[in-house]
Amino acid sequence: MSAHMDELIAQFQNFQAKVRQAETRFAGVGDMQERIAQVATTVTSPDGNVTVVAGAGGTVTDLRLAAGATHLEAGRLAAIIMTTLRQAVAGAVQQQAGIVDDAFGDTLGVTTQEQVREAQAEAFGTVAEPPASEPQAPQAAPRRRPAPRDDDYFEENTILRRD
Repeated sequence: MSAHMDELIAQFQNFQAKVRQAETRFAGVGDMQERIAQVATTVTSPDGNVTVVAGAGGTVTDLRLAAGATHLEAGRLAAIIMTTLRQAVAGAVQQQAGIVDDAFGDTLGVTTQEQVREAQAEAFGTVAEPPASEPQAPQAAPRRRPAPRDDDYFEENTILRRD
């Protein structure tokens, strides 16, 4: 055979090997989808008056108010609900990202959980916290975005902004 034909055969065999690798990697997608469907994060406010359960994709699946919640001023209760809701949704999304990382993290060369934590920190004006299993370094003060120069200027193209 000619050198050119040998090269084509080698390229084809390499291609077939990559197809087999992809098939192996994606064989676990069904299991990953089942695990994601079972995601649930429950967060209760420090005062115990509000409990929020969030599931896959950050969908809020339950909101419970304790009897004491009815005695709180409306604005205070709303603030507690929103804080607890954000924590539950953030936890569920981080849990989901962890499942994706377990299935594909090394394959894709990215850490989805880390990207989610950074995005959440930016969106909520907080510091990205590592998961409980990682050692926590001393935290710096939360970074705030600079105020926009003009309300009509959309340079950052963000929908969620906390000013």
